[in-house]
Amino acid sequence: MILSGKEIVKHLGKEIIITPFHPERVNPNSYNLSLYNQLMVYDDYELDMAKPNPASIIDIPEDGYVLQPNKLYLGRTNEYTKTDGYIPMLEGRSSVGRLGVFIHVTAGFGDVGFAGYWTLEIFCVQPIRIYPNVEICQIYYHDIDGEYDTYQHGKYQNNSGIQPSMLWKDFQKK
Repeated sequence: MILSGKEIVKHLGKEIIITPFHPERVNPNSYNLSLYNQLMVYDDYELDMAKPNPASIIDIPEDGYVLQPNKLYLGRTNEYTKTDGYIPMLEGRSSVGRLGVFIHVTAGFGDVGFAGYWTLEIFCVQPIRIYPNVEICQIYYHDIDGEYDTYQHGKYQNNSGIQPSMLWKDFQKK
């Protein structure tokens, strides 16, 4: 079951933390999160899953930055979230998707107990100007049935910045 917007508000400060929180961003069954003022892009054309890939930071000026098609951008939410007892999920906003900007298409499923900023996978189909602090995606919450372990030791847990892929760490376990 997905929590309603009213239920999200009811659980704020307890099982759900969203900082900063703006009441006007509550939707019927989600909460809008906004884009931080930086993006990350990988430096190399060809990436390697088995090793760290160098990346650069791009500052998004107040007058915007034009995203280019067929290029992956990583962004970050301005908001820190923490969840206990619910599964956080992230989706792009439909208004953003209708402009041909895809947000977090492949990895919107969070773990129970996730705490940190969300790194956003951003891809566009045609050039588009984006702006810092735009409400770019939405978080919603599923309840969980059955016993669970709070996931406290993930690769991306308790982050503070944009996180590039750390899939290479999985190769080190072999």
